[in-house]
Amino acid sequence: MNKLDSSLCDIHYMDVIVERNRWLNHIYPLIKLVVTICFITTTISFSKYDLAGILRMGVYPIIVFVLGEVSFQDALRKLLVILPVVCLIGIFNPFFDRQPMLEIAGVTVTTGMVSMFTLMVKGIYSVLASYLLIATTPIEKICHALRLLRVPVVIVTQILLTYRYIRLLMNEARHTIQAYSLRAPNQKGLHFKVWGSLVGQLLLKSIDRADGVYESMLLRGYNGEFYYDTSISCRAKDYAYLATWCTVFYCLRVII
Repeated sequence: MNKLDSSLCDIHYMDVIVERNRWLNHIYPLIKLVVTICFITTTISFSKYDLAGILRMGVYPIIVFVLGEVSFQDALRKLLVILPVVCLIGIFNPFFDRQPMLEIAGVTVTTGMVSMFTLMVKGIYSVLASYLLIATTPIEKICHALRLLRVPVVIVTQILLTYRYIRLLMNEARHTIQAYSLRAPNQKGLHFKVWGSLVGQLLLKSIDRADGVYESMLLRGYNGEFYYDTSISCRAKDYAYLATWCTVFYCLRVII
């Protein structure tokens, strides 16, 4: 299986797990979005030297992974490209901030080392929290929650269409590469001389497909705003979920 097929399978997998009949999947989308925002905001509010405080915030992703029955191994595999980039945040701190902070087994730990690990953990927690939101909430419901928070319709529409259109673009890219492979069976990969023409063809096909999608949307009554399912409303357990996590975040940040 090539990378495009693997990516398409990952997208399909995400569409499947968000529709599972799990307790966390039925929590009101706006509540889950607000909790995620509160978690990320609380996490990044810690001092760059407060590594112990940041590690305590790991309670949230651990519990949500369990409640949502989301595979941690699958999460790491899908975030394999993003997490190393996140871990590069603050990689140069030990070289610029060399003030000794403590000594462990004869090894001097500097403030730069602590700040580097703190920034890494902040980034990892933020990425995992975002993944958990996507893995337990359909994109349409996330966009609906964003509209309830008064996010401009242009931004929400771009998010929704980008998520939906990326699959069409990847299918077009797969067909283009398959057609090239059939015409060059003994060649591994794409020759650099054809990169420009293939990208141009893919762009033209994508524009044609985008026009077709837009015309279909107009025929179905699209006028600049998507209509979302408003039959679901907040229930007592949704408010309890929000209140519980806000209390936990407050305790982890202020009291403990």
